[in-house]
This record gives sequence, structure tokens and C-alpha cells, in this order.
Amino acid sequence: MGFGSYDESEQKEQTTDDEDVDAVNVHENDHQGEMSFESDVSTDELVDQLGSMKDDDEDEE
Repeated sequence: MGFGSYDESEQKEQTTDDEDVDAVNVHENDHQGEMSFESDVSTDELVDQLGSMKDDDEDEE
């Protein structure tokens, strides 16, 4: 057919050697704690900056 030969025997019993595979620990990089920062800029000034950034993005579209 032009797509090459197909051997069903290769598809029937695919085995893997699970002993060589390391388990994934999804909690390996979990961190508990707090984060804080100090800024000389007031919340109102930051909100105004955010608003102007959003306005700039809308103008570009």
C-alpha cells in the first residue's frame, strides 16, 4: 500500500521494564512559608500604573 509493512506481532505484547523507571514525586518542590516585600509606592499609584498598562495593551490591538 505504500505505507510499509505492518507486523501485528510487534503490537500485541509490548513490555516495559518498570524496575528501571524512577517514580515521580509531585511534592518534591512544595514549599511552605510567607513572602513579603516593601515598596515606597502606594497601592493607589500601583493601581493607576496597572490601569495605564491595560490601556496601552488595548490601544495596540
